[in-house]
Amino acid sequence: MFKGKESVPETIDFTINSRAAWEEHKSRLTWNESRVDWEAGLAANQVYRNKGLFVTYQAGCFGYDFVQRFAGAPTVLKAMIDDPAWVKEMINAVADLITAAVEEMLRRGFQFDGAFIANDMGYRNGTFFSCAMYNAFEFPSQKRLCDFFHSRGMPVILHTDGNVNQFIPLFIEAGFDCLQPLEVKAGMDLVGLKRDYGDRLAFMGGIDARAMADPDPSVIEHEIATKIPVAKQGGGYIYHSDHSVPDNVSFEQYQRALELVKKHGLYGGAS
Repeated sequence: MFKGKESVPETIDFTINSRAAWEEHKSRLTWNESRVDWEAGLAANQVYRNKGLFVTYQAGCFGYDFVQRFAGAPTVLKAMIDDPAWVKEMINAVADLITAAVEEMLRRGFQFDGAFIANDMGYRNGTFFSCAMYNAFEFPSQKRLCDFFHSRGMPVILHTDGNVNQFIPLFIEAGFDCLQPLEVKAGMDLVGLKRDYGDRLAFMGGIDARAMADPDPSVIEHEIATKIPVAKQGGGYIYHSDHSVPDNVSFEQYQRALELVKKHGLYGGAS
């Protein structure tokens, strides 16, 4: 529910603002194939597979991030203390929906090389909740999803913005194979993460998007030249910016970044 005509509307309320509202609407989170264009979806899947691309099943978001979008962060975070069973029920409902969708897609002939799922759990200064809360609310469903995808031969990439350093050992325990996007301005350090966890977790991102926009070309060169040669050692690194590329990055600046990635990222090359 929004107000105003601004480009970024102000949220004034959420449909699911109580347990009673959840009970009324939760059936909408159960599997329903009526709005799925199976023919077009399967054709697209086959086109990209035939091109030899790495095709992932993508869930827009899951877990806390999904739930807070329809219930609101203040409601969900308070309910973690006041009504934990309700929060667990909502998070599990999302996980159930994902597994049901994937099972049906696979049954109909879709083929995936992996899964890419998103759940923002941090902001610039830290995580939205403690490790204890993560273990209570997020870990069970995340491990269930990782086990589910792994049983179908699909490695799992986790997207989570913000500073989630304290969660990384728990991500590994849950079974995630790769972490993305490693937001630099939030304190995520690609080189340090590779050093500490590179034997157990792959990384995607960690290249400061702000460096692309700097008018001094040496800034992005330093960013890439000091990170990618370290991150690529032994494999387990996928190039990506640490966040959306800002609109003040020119096409030429973006091209330059890709040239530097090829220069420093190719095995047997200059670095």
